[in-house]
Amino acid sequence: MKLLVRLIVALLPLSALAQYSTKNLHTVNKRAEFVLTPDSLARQLTADYKTDREKVTSIFRWITENITYNVRPFYNATHNPSTAHLLDDDDTAALKSLSERVAIDVLNRRIAFCDGYARLFKTLCDYSGIKSEVITGYASTNVGRGKFGSNHRWNAVYLDSTWQLLDPTWASGHLTYSSNDFIQSYNNHYFLTPAQEFARDHYPEDLHWTLLSEPPYRSEFRSSPFKTHGFLKFNVRSFTPGAGVIEAAEGDTLRFELETSSDKKNMMVLDTAFVDSAVIATATHDIFKNTAVISGDKVRYTYIPSSDADKWLSVVMNDEVVMRYKLNVRKNYTAAK
Repeated sequence: MKLLVRLIVALLPLSALAQYSTKNLHTVNKRAEFVLTPDSLARQLTADYKTDREKVTSIFRWITENITYNVRPFYNATHNPSTAHLLDDDDTAALKSLSERVAIDVLNRRIAFCDGYARLFKTLCDYSGIKSEVITGYASTNVGRGKFGSNHRWNAVYLDSTWQLLDPTWASGHLTYSSNDFIQSYNNHYFLTPAQEFARDHYPEDLHWTLLSEPPYRSEFRSSPFKTHGFLKFNVRSFTPGAGVIEAAEGDTLRFELETSSDKKNMMVLDTAFVDSAVIATATHDIFKNTAVISGDKVRYTYIPSSDADKWLSVVMNDEVVMRYKLNVRKNYTAAK
């Protein structure tokens, strides 16, 4: 993850922690110095609380006060902290889940990238009987400008019969602008943030996790399509169109091309923002979607807008979304006779 780099981070009032006991936090901190397993830590962090909201608050605050951000990627321009554990997820021989393995490592080292913060939060929630998810996507920072693709991980948690958003990494502190030193300083803004506000600097790969009925538009689309982890997984070396916003009229022919070294080159373009496995499976069996042409390392796909409504276009390769475009469709007006 590219952690938020700002000179000033406001410490907002801790209104969400009104029922949270600082005394209890300090007591758990002292006991937890020797607790290195997620299950025992989760029990200690939640033992004094009855509601899920109180338990989530306790877990979140412990993480933000006891885990330090790993600043090493800022001295290695080729390293993306959000992909640190990406390949490990395919290790089916492991007895523990990826999130728990990462959580154990974080508790032992007390240092993490965003992936570690998010997976530790999820693991502690799992042991506390609280539903949560790790969300992958783009976070807008002052670092790595011009790279509009997944660079961060955060969480969603199910509280009070609804999903809510939070970011334990950004809530834990910030980096100094000049030296990239980590300053541990709690920021309550990223705890159970309203979805519309959270979307200002967080853009998930799966747009369901915006928790908004209409996906947000980001200015970064003007220069580039959004690129997911699939873009890296399939080693996409070049692509067209280059800009992330496409202007077209109903009936125009739009040509998409990817250059990839992937052995499989199954490609299609879906005109929906909310893409899941069911949507992909349906599209795969649609004869009108199967128009991909492969030539060497390049695969081409033709898409024709069928209505004058603006759309999101998801480029799918090998059953995974690799890029997302914004399509603005011009209205065709027929002169009255």
